[in-house]
Amino acid sequence: MNRFGIRSLVLWSWLSGLILVAGVGWVIGFVVLHGFPAIDLRLLFGSAPPWRALLGKVPVFNGLYPAVLGTVVLVVVAVGLAAPIGMAAGIYLAEFSRGRTKQALSLFFDVLAGIPSIVIGLFGFSLSIFLHRNVSPRLGPCLLISALALAILVLPYLIRATQTALEALPAEMRLAAVSLGADRIQNLWWVLLPNSLNGIVSGVILAIGRCAEDTAVILLTGVVATAGIPRSLFDSYEALPFYIYYVSTQYADAAELERGFGAALILLGVCLVLFAGALLIRHLVGDRALIHG
Repeated sequence: MNRFGIRSLVLWSWLSGLILVAGVGWVIGFVVLHGFPAIDLRLLFGSAPPWRALLGKVPVFNGLYPAVLGTVVLVVVAVGLAAPIGMAAGIYLAEFSRGRTKQALSLFFDVLAGIPSIVIGLFGFSLSIFLHRNVSPRLGPCLLISALALAILVLPYLIRATQTALEALPAEMRLAAVSLGADRIQNLWWVLLPNSLNGIVSGVILAIGRCAEDTAVILLTGVVATAGIPRSLFDSYEALPFYIYYVSTQYADAAELERGFGAALILLGVCLVLFAGALLIRHLVGDRALIHG
């Protein structure tokens, strides 16, 4: 490639990056501009006293606090269910699987990643009906079923992130501990995994964002408009994505639409807090591994 072609490619790469950053900035700025005026304690707690609502002494019926709490619990449970399985599968693909077995599993996970979320939601809905009819009448669409469905939805992201992060490590790093007498499991636990945490946490962050924004799955598996704070994983619940969807399709006036933008801004804030938590866990786990290593 001549010099003009190289410069054109570099220029196009810069322009693509700038367009992407500008697009994301425009969307966030639009949400902040329209949602920030609606942010206040009344949006979160309605007519309930904030401290009494936080302590669970009074219910909140006309505020977003139950939806915020329901969203956080839903995401934490879903990622908590998916992360161990996804990381284990990614480790197996990267370190132990070979040949046709690896090709077949890779194809299966790629197909799973391409399944529309509405299909995952239908699966969760069918599972809730099966449990209701064959296990217990108390079981049905609930927070736990939604979390299970979302865990299935985000499994491919966690698997691929873990696999890619491990396979990207240089051969020298793989051989250093082994040459000093470490076995395969020790090398994996004390060397490979700590040095691939950045890529793994990137997959966790992607899974958090996917769980926090999905509406199709939770719409079919347990979310409702007014449920209050869920008392257990087997209760119906409220969630910010469903509230945003509900307001955007049925708002009656500009003030109600502004509340929807406020909910979207709160959802962004919830995602940022969860992202920060994932990064903090990566930092703590990485430091502990280095100390013990």
